[in-house]
Amino acid sequence: MQHQELLSRKHWVFDMDGTLTIAQHDFDAIRDELGLPEGLPILESLDLLSEEESAPIHQRLNEIELEIAAESKAAEGAHQLLETLLDKDANIGILTRNNKINISVTLKAAGLDGYFSSENLLSRDCAVPKPAPDGILQLFKQWQAKSDNAVMVGDHLHDLLSGQAAGAKTLYIDPSGEFVYKKNADVFIHQLTELFN
Repeated sequence: MQHQELLSRKHWVFDMDGTLTIAQHDFDAIRDELGLPEGLPILESLDLLSEEESAPIHQRLNEIELEIAAESKAAEGAHQLLETLLDKDANIGILTRNNKINISVTLKAAGLDGYFSSENLLSRDCAVPKPAPDGILQLFKQWQAKSDNAVMVGDHLHDLLSGQAAGAKTLYIDPSGEFVYKKNADVFIHQLTELFN
């Protein structure tokens, strides 16, 4: 099996949207609705505003994200991968730039809520958001994990940069097959099912 070494690793951190679930966020449309400029990620744009300016925008962002979360569907291969890892007694966690409530709503809607312990679900409210490695390192500390036995899985450059900074193997998923961030990935696949080929 091509990906046997990867699957033998004991510590797995997953991005959520577009990784364990089918991507639904149209970030350009969300930016437009929030009145934020192009070219900068949403959270970083909000960080540039005063608390007074950003509070109502944060509120609307939470509402938009919650609507999207409620419609979440599991990515092909997500159940199989999570079951395989748990059968091997691996540690699994989620690190997302989403908020905490949306993690539980997303996982429940996608039927993935039974796999994770709540302490292993980290949002932008729990750690400095990706691409910072803080959330991954927090999970490693909880698990007493070594980075050379870990994998960070994601569909965006933020995921890969955070994984690299934490010293984990980076697994990049891109259903389009364009793999625009592949120079930051150790392994790249179209979908999770490829791990079992």
